[in-house]
Amino acid sequence: MLKKLLPHPHLTLLLTAVWLLLANAYTINSLVFGLLMGLVIPWITAPYWPDRPRVRNFPMIVEYVLIVLWDILKSNITVARIVLFVPNAKLEPAWVTVPLDLHEPEAITALAGTITMTPGTLTAELAADGHSLLVHCLHAPDPDGVRDEIKERYERRLKEIFE
Repeated sequence: MLKKLLPHPHLTLLLTAVWLLLANAYTINSLVFGLLMGLVIPWITAPYWPDRPRVRNFPMIVEYVLIVLWDILKSNITVARIVLFVPNAKLEPAWVTVPLDLHEPEAITALAGTITMTPGTLTAELAADGHSLLVHCLHAPDPDGVRDEIKERYERRLKEIFE
């Protein structure tokens, strides 16, 4: 009975917290409305989530988020330097294929989103067989190094979280 009313409890909490942050008002009205949205949205979308993602390592999520935030900060500075000081003729954009060891769709989506959120890189395509991502890099003198860094910093941790 509780599972029908609250199909995704973590999503309910996340939606409530995001609403409070977006509303930027910590009143009882904001909390009630956020909680209402946090209850209704997962309930309405539950039929589209037949298999919930299984998170295997919750502490690793904190580590992953901190690493991603740090990388976003560093990449913003790097991209600003490139835009301001590197002439177009010296840019070395590259398409990098990242083979995937991940199998869970949620983990692959998190990896693709992480790559796209990091300035200077963009996930362009998931291969039809689901075994690799095509990533565009603004400036990648060493495309193999970019691939290895994505696999080591992000994919390895996502594998620990989801699989």
